[in-house]
Amino acid sequence: MSSPTHSKKETPINPFVRVREDHATELAEDYLELIEDLIEQSGEARAVDIAAAMGVRQVTVTKAIGRLKRDGLVTAAPYRSIFLTDQGKQIAKRARARHHTVLGFLVALGVDPEVAEIDAEGIEHHLSPPTFIAMQKFIEQQPAVA
Repeated sequence: MSSPTHSKKETPINPFVRVREDHATELAEDYLELIEDLIEQSGEARAVDIAAAMGVRQVTVTKAIGRLKRDGLVTAAPYRSIFLTDQGKQIAKRARARHHTVLGFLVALGVDPEVAEIDAEGIEHHLSPPTFIAMQKFIEQQPAVA
């Protein structure tokens, strides 16, 4: 059996390293998706609203927003709304598309939609590109539901 790969060069990667790398991006993607949702729903994303939605303390959100600012994914000023940069918007859009694909795949397998929604939230961050593509192809082959 061949070793798992995670890059176009087909370089073998330790699965534990890959999971740590995936976890590093998971939280950022979740924040970016939530910020986008809040802006769409109410016109702004505030740290207090993010904290309430994620079930964390506001200081946790402040630290996370600081990292997102450092990485050029959001703009924010103290006591002001948080906004996504163009790069942040692109990442949020890709994460949302992955979520919808995983959700659709699980539902197509017969998983209850409520359970699939919860499971998709975790799975979406840990898919290799080949697995994601296979899920997309599987969904495309399913008969349309009227």
